[in-house]
Amino acid sequence: MENTFWSALAASCSAAVVTSIGIVAIRFFEGWGRRNTTYFMCFAAGVLISASFLHIIPKSLSMNPHAPIYLLVGFFSLHIFDRFITAFVCQKEPDKAKFGLGLIPMLGIGLHSFIDGFVYSISFTVSIFTGFIATAGMVLHEFPEGIITYLLLIKGGVKKPHALLFSFLAAALTTPIGMLVSYPMISMIDKSTLGSMLSLSAGTLVYVGATHLLPKAAEEPKKYSLVALGGGVLVAIIIVLSKA
Repeated sequence: MENTFWSALAASCSAAVVTSIGIVAIRFFEGWGRRNTTYFMCFAAGVLISASFLHIIPKSLSMNPHAPIYLLVGFFSLHIFDRFITAFVCQKEPDKAKFGLGLIPMLGIGLHSFIDGFVYSISFTVSIFTGFIATAGMVLHEFPEGIITYLLLIKGGVKKPHALLFSFLAAALTTPIGMLVSYPMISMIDKSTLGSMLSLSAGTLVYVGATHLLPKAAEEPKKYSLVALGGGVLVAIIIVLSKA
């Protein structure tokens, strides 16, 4: 049992490191990142939406028959929060009109990363091999998540030091925290509960990809936007196949 704990912790920390590398890399190459934000948004949308429909949603449905309800709750909860930010922050403070552009994706990605920590706990409890297989697939999507969280926070008007800190907390640190929180309760997290959590996460990711990333990318058309979107879809397919 002790070995599975340290293996799960090491895997979740590795995911956090990969995410952090993406954040730091884009911080030092910010000019390049700003010029190519549209491509990152398209790529991230391809990953988030495709991974949700191809893997997270079907998996949650197989674990909990009521998963569609949680999917809907996840989607509309983020939408309602988005409207709240727009009505009570952006409209009352014009200088923060773009605030929601960074905050909403940060929350969606943060929730997803937190639940990733639960997945590490459960997969390593099943077996060390299962845990490593899950890690191989999940780490593939960590790097772009860190990049897009940071870039959208910057685009939303958040100052650079704060964007660096918030993107690290939301996209990177939440994974090992999720693992540490869930591991002691692993015997109490049944299949149905995890299914509902996965579905809730999928709802937020679909919302982020479909209502924030793709529309913003469409406002600033780039020559190879569809290629970037296709690349994100391909990465999602690789993630799904690696977990098959």
